[in-house]
Amino acid sequence: MRRTLRAVAIAACLPYIGLKAAWIAGSHLGIPEGSELREPGERSAMIAINALSVLMDAAVIVLALLLTRPWGRRVPAWLLTLPVWCACGLLAPIMTGFPAQLAAGALGFAKTAHRGGGRGEFLADWVFGVVYGGFIVQGLALGTLFVLYARDRWGHLWRGRLADLPADGPTRPAQRLTAVAVAVLALLPTATHLLWAAGSAAGLSRARAAERGSDFYIVEATYVLFALATATGVLMLAFRAGRRVRLGLPLALAWVGSGALACWGGWLTLAGLTAGEGDERAPTGLMNVTYSVQMIVGLLVLVAGAYFFSERAAPRRVA
Repeated sequence: MRRTLRAVAIAACLPYIGLKAAWIAGSHLGIPEGSELREPGERSAMIAINALSVLMDAAVIVLALLLTRPWGRRVPAWLLTLPVWCACGLLAPIMTGFPAQLAAGALGFAKTAHRGGGRGEFLADWVFGVVYGGFIVQGLALGTLFVLYARDRWGHLWRGRLADLPADGPTRPAQRLTAVAVAVLALLPTATHLLWAAGSAAGLSRARAAERGSDFYIVEATYVLFALATATGVLMLAFRAGRRVRLGLPLALAWVGSGALACWGGWLTLAGLTAGEGDERAPTGLMNVTYSVQMIVGLLVLVAGAYFFSERAAPRRVA
């Protein structure tokens, strides 16, 4: 089964990498006439972003091999978990949001508002189907491989229930303080994304506000869900809320939620840096602050998780 999942994950990367490579080479495949991506001034930024995204998707191939080959068991934990955390964070919102967008489109809701300024469609519809469909397959295959790998290598660290956690561990006060900080900081992205999902244009760039449709609202609602999942997971772990709950549930909520917040906050911040001065698509101050806080929340959870698992593993090492 692992060999099959590895083959599926690798095959799902190829259409995306091929399409991005074609764009880097100058092809307009899937880019309609009138799209801003055809503007000469966008060429350099497009090459840089596409090259980075090719490297990121190629990393999925490396991870699929690492999770299924014997040499993968000798890789240091941090060198594996960090890229897998990033991959989960980037893929999870697509895996949840894209099917919802398709459902909304099937029900007749407008995907985006009319583009002003004489601009045509950004990309052909089939591009989104190929790219996001591949991402969903990658996420399912890679996620399953990682769960199998983690169960074999670190399963003893996340078995049991919340009630089995020590009541007075050495890092317990720090866990509680971090959980409260995460929950408080997560209020900002939760509130702003909820505001935008509800239809408000407050704090949005002019172009982003003009192009809102069902796709936009679904994406914003998805960010709200991941922010709530992050806060719920860390609070359950720190305060032992729901003592009969399996330990894997709050860990999964914190893992996926923090990855989604941090990685998409970082990606959107990076995308905003490519916007020139006076560009209507340049992020506003509120957008930049929201994305920055998302990254801080994600990194706090990542560091807290490292200490949590180190403490869990310590008795085993001593023994």
